[in-house]
Amino acid sequence: MKEINLKNVLITAIVGLILWFIPTPEGLQPNAWHLLAIFVATITGIIAKAASMGTMAMIGMTLCAATQVLAPGDPVASVTNALSGFGNATIWLIGLAFFIARGFIKTGLGTRMAYYFIQLFGKGPLGLAYGLNIADLLLAPAIPSNTARAGGVIYPIMKSAAVNMDSHPDKPETRRRIGAFLTLSSYNANMVTSVIFLTATASNPMAQKFAKDFNIDITWTSWLVAACVPGLLCFFLLPLFLYKSYPPELKSTKEAPAIAAEKLKEMGPIRREEWLMIATFIILLVLWVFGNLLAVDATTGALIGLCILLLTGVLTWEDVKKETGAWDTVVWFSSLVMMGSYLNSLGFIGWFGDIVSNQLGGLSWQWAFPLIVLVYAYCHYMFASGTAHAAAMYSVFLAVGISVGVPGTMLAIFLGAIPTLLGGLTHYGHGAAPIFFGGGYVEMRDWWKQGFFISVLFLAVWFFTGGLWWKVIGLW
Repeated sequence: MKEINLKNVLITAIVGLILWFIPTPEGLQPNAWHLLAIFVATITGIIAKAASMGTMAMIGMTLCAATQVLAPGDPVASVTNALSGFGNATIWLIGLAFFIARGFIKTGLGTRMAYYFIQLFGKGPLGLAYGLNIADLLLAPAIPSNTARAGGVIYPIMKSAAVNMDSHPDKPETRRRIGAFLTLSSYNANMVTSVIFLTATASNPMAQKFAKDFNIDITWTSWLVAACVPGLLCFFLLPLFLYKSYPPELKSTKEAPAIAAEKLKEMGPIRREEWLMIATFIILLVLWVFGNLLAVDATTGALIGLCILLLTGVLTWEDVKKETGAWDTVVWFSSLVMMGSYLNSLGFIGWFGDIVSNQLGGLSWQWAFPLIVLVYAYCHYMFASGTAHAAAMYSVFLAVGISVGVPGTMLAIFLGAIPTLLGGLTHYGHGAAPIFFGGGYVEMRDWWKQGFFISVLFLAVWFFTGGLWWKVIGLW
């Protein structure tokens, strides 16, 4: 596959050069404005797919070092600052979690869990949807790539179940039998499970890191406590909503449990490696949930989990080296976080936040809060990645909200969830979207239509149920 799109590379370069040569606005340092030009060009290249995310990130880091925007007149410091993202513990938490996730896939434990829940709940379309979704929910804390969960575990089983019930993507008259319903349910549930846990998708820790720049400390547990009530309500409402809005033609799936039972029989009893994976998973959850009490931070907990898997032979060092998704994430995540952090420290975020907050005039934070969230949310139509959305806009909107008095932790977590929560708006809205859309069960117009309806449902739940819950736990 061709990685470089020369036309889009040219567009990206033009965008960056135009911004670079625009006179620096009053009240802002020139190097902050030039860093913005590099940052915007990098995000533009990622959105336009001028090159892979890793390639664009590496180009962005190189330009930061070569132009010395991070340390004018000091080339050594400029390089050091450009590479500073690689020293961020949050970034390595995500990389480590990718390695641990390989254990679920390699041992077959993730697949076994999915078939088990189909066997348990799969007698009807709703039960089948909930069975697949519960498997995703249980895997979410340990598999930080929602794309890996979707592509490596959930989607293959979902499609197998649909085909076994005579719903084929290459036979248009059978798509709505059950395949289309399961596609939208499984994909959007993947978005929901990804916002409940801090480690369930890469954009969550990115939001955590940017929030830290505003002295807002979000831990694995505090994220879970804030997100669990609105997240779980969305999780349970989603299949019911789709059952009314986009119903399957098939109303009974009595054969699904038997098919799942046969697959489990073929897999045989739980093997030693799977038991070790379960034990490691439990240890990780304990370390992540009670890390503050045990004086163990989340990254250290992930290191302990990986070492257990390596020492017990569940994973080998070869497995770690071959986990290209992890190393790719560490590279592009480090670059985007580095640029986002320096935009804040060089004063751009505060400067822009002051401009926008002045435009909001005398609005109280209760009125400004939904306005900020809704504008930020529906900007997701422009993005093909939750991470790109967070990298480009999170800090700015958080700064604006804080400047008008919105409670910081509440806003930080809500804004952190949105790039993933609204990943169903389009067929390109998140990493897992091309997997499910590419299955061929759902037409593009139906995907966009249902995606918008689901976004309204999710935002309503987070605003109202989430708002009440956040009041109870003292976030506002």
